[in-house]
Amino acid sequence: MLDAIRWDTDLIRRYDLAGPRYTSYPTAVQFNSQVGTFDLFHALRDSRKAQRPLSLYVHVPFCANICYYCACNKVITKDRGRAQPYLQRLEQEIQLIACHLDPTQKVEQLHFGGGTPTFLSHDELRQLMAHLRKHFNLLDDDSGDYGIEIDPREADWSTMGLLRELGFNRVSIGLQDLDPAVQRAVNRLQSLEETRAVIDAARTLQFRSINIDLIYGLPRQTPENFARTVEEVINLQPDRLSVFNYAHLPERFMPQRRINSNELPTPAQKLEMLQRTIEQLIGAGYRYIGMDHFALPDDELAIAQEESTLQRNFQGYTTHGHCDLIGLGVSAISQIGDLYCQNSSDLNHYQNTLASMQLATSRGLLCNADDRLRRAVIAQLICNFSLEFSDIEQAFNIDFQGYFGELWPQLQGMAKDGLIELDRDRITILPAGRLLVRSVCMVFDAYLEQHSRQRFSRVI
Repeated sequence: MLDAIRWDTDLIRRYDLAGPRYTSYPTAVQFNSQVGTFDLFHALRDSRKAQRPLSLYVHVPFCANICYYCACNKVITKDRGRAQPYLQRLEQEIQLIACHLDPTQKVEQLHFGGGTPTFLSHDELRQLMAHLRKHFNLLDDDSGDYGIEIDPREADWSTMGLLRELGFNRVSIGLQDLDPAVQRAVNRLQSLEETRAVIDAARTLQFRSINIDLIYGLPRQTPENFARTVEEVINLQPDRLSVFNYAHLPERFMPQRRINSNELPTPAQKLEMLQRTIEQLIGAGYRYIGMDHFALPDDELAIAQEESTLQRNFQGYTTHGHCDLIGLGVSAISQIGDLYCQNSSDLNHYQNTLASMQLATSRGLLCNADDRLRRAVIAQLICNFSLEFSDIEQAFNIDFQGYFGELWPQLQGMAKDGLIELDRDRITILPAGRLLVRSVCMVFDAYLEQHSRQRFSRVI
């Protein structure tokens, strides 16, 4: 079975290194200021000519309350009025981008993230969706994957009804942990009842999919109390779960400085939490998709992995990696063909730039031939736990072992350790290596040694 995992503590301790999550290759660390709006317009023109389908990501940065663990680009404010000037600039960006695309290009995937998208009022959500529908070819038959991130403290039945009416059919619910002591330590008080009410509404309103986010490694967590959280979440029966490792990087993320590092669980406790969580979820029938993600066997991600069609982009695992991804809003990232580009992460700069009718593209990267090759290798490993050399050789007209000859000793070492099976024709990630697939991918990352690994979270 694809979801088979063999827990090997010694192997995990040896290969639990800091490294990228590979939502892209090259990663955002490689982005530079040489990429600008001219490059974006050129990529949009190519997308229009090729008539590629689209995936839209809309970033809503506002939150009413700060969660101390958060590393997202957000603006903490109780002033709901701050959303309106942001929406005005966001709508200008939508219009400026859309005029360079063909109106017939279908939007197969849409995702609202943040921040807290439901920080917006009902009227503001209606306004934003109407503007998107005016300028992009959003599907009206409920066949698209249209998702939104939900904070149950900021949503109720009427909110869920509005979202369904506007065309959303997937929700991702932030939960993190149910233990009150842990919630107080990270400033996120959220009851099981609040979460259950949102899930009940989503099911009643026939949302297609429900995802729940959990985090292990938070202050005051223990293997015992986190296991209780996981058990309660299993009872809620989400279609997917994301179980993230908390990376404590207070030097990079100011809110994390409010966390008492003495209250963080030890590395051994974190390993025990992960091991128990995997056992609980697999025992409850979930498949391990990879990279902290689990799904029920009939979920589209699980099916795609079985069929070796699973893909990965800035939104994580997806069945829409063939789409050009258009990022809208402050800090949003686009991936259009071989171009990655990112908007300014500073809210004032983003809004002021668009006020002058200019796009807020601040940095990015245009992939070269080597980038494209390594991107394909990493994607196959991280999505399907296997790589056929012939597929890469035919697609890129290379000899695999010749091209990557200098990496062979590392791969042979991983094979000797039992992470992978390596032969003349393929690499297969073995059950003991699936939790460590990032470590295997890092072997093929040509940029990794140029940067301090302190910029990245650990694999486990």
